[in-house]
Amino acid sequence: MTRTGLTDSHCHLDHFSAEEMPEVLARTRQAGVDGLVTIGTRLSRAGQQKTLATLDAPELRVWCTIGTHPDHVDEEALPTGAELAAMADDACVVGIGESGLDYFHGKEDVRPRQQESFRVHIDAARRTGLPLVIHTREADDDTLAILRDETEARGAFPFLIHCFSSGPDLARGALELGGYVSFSGIATFNRAQAVRDVAAFVPADRLLVETDSPYLAPVPKRGKRNEPGYVAYTARMLAELRGMEDAAFAEMTTRNFSRLFTQAV
Repeated sequence: MTRTGLTDSHCHLDHFSAEEMPEVLARTRQAGVDGLVTIGTRLSRAGQQKTLATLDAPELRVWCTIGTHPDHVDEEALPTGAELAAMADDACVVGIGESGLDYFHGKEDVRPRQQESFRVHIDAARRTGLPLVIHTREADDDTLAILRDETEARGAFPFLIHCFSSGPDLARGALELGGYVSFSGIATFNRAQAVRDVAAFVPADRLLVETDSPYLAPVPKRGKRNEPGYVAYTARMLAELRGMEDAAFAEMTTRNFSRLFTQAV
């Protein structure tokens, strides 16, 4: 299948009930989305993510990632990179994560554990060739420092800074290392001009779009529960920001997605 629609590169289908899922996915397709990735936040629930990927259909492709979110590192066993890579050896798994650093929620005593987990996920990404989906919040300096250290010490690996809400230095540093940047509904918020400024300078071949649903619904749905189909609102705003037609923006971001998520076929 040659996909020409939008791709929601980051959502959490496990937050939707089985009963409502058919309607959520139908609305997603009606919005012009023909691919989405449901993201793992606890490695102990990797099986659930793989089951959600069985919702895949010709008109709407569904893939998953597996990993442990930094908010949950003190609740989950920490695998080795090899163990995580082995768990990802499944056709429906197209990425590792989400992992990274969250200093907004994480107290100082958990930060070393977050950093260790981050490096394990990087190791798994390097072993598998799958992109690492990175969550970073109020941790720009340490996130970039670890990315640079790992790249210099052991070589480059594919990665994506998801739901970008950080400063321009992190964006530029990630781009210099070959990373991609994804934007969520935050980019549509009135007070998010700094995020839009970053979205304007990210190279055309490194930009993706997402919902992070059920969180962060974009304008004009802000305040409601987000869902994958709402990626169309964020895409429309970003297309306008970059002086593009909606269809051209969809084609560009889906092409970027396919280049990064090489197993999403």
